Amino acid sequence: MPKDTNGSIRHAEELAKLDRMAHLLDARFKLFGFRFGYDSLLGLIPGIGDTISLAPSAWLVWRAHQLGVPRRKIGRMALNTGVDYVVGSIPLVGDLVDFGFKANLRNAAILREHLETEAAIPRDVTPRA
Repeated sequence: MPKDTNGSIRHAEELAKLDRMAHLLDARFKLFGFRFGYDSLLGLIPGIGDTISLAPSAWLVWRAHQLGVPRRKIGRMALNTGVDYVVGSIPLVGDLVDFGFKANLRNAAILREHLETEAAIPRDVTPRA
């Protein structure tokens, strides 16, 4: 396989893994037409639930940084995670917002968009003199 393909395959595999994690955190279960995940369930634990769910959310942002996502997009991802954490930690109201905001799915979409755009740019084109 050409070098570009290997990099694209690795990015696709990484994206698939991060997408699965985001889905587990934000949309794993369906009840009465509403999708929710472990992030929403953990948020119901008073005091520590939102802090526990912060770790995998922060890991997704960290992996995006490692994959070369630009600072501006990392900032958006961090903002999504921060809003989810801060608002989610408010009793009752935060739990309701947690069911609708889906920060991890938003962050996975930002990462996907970046990697797809990056994969579409030809890498072996050399400028003409």
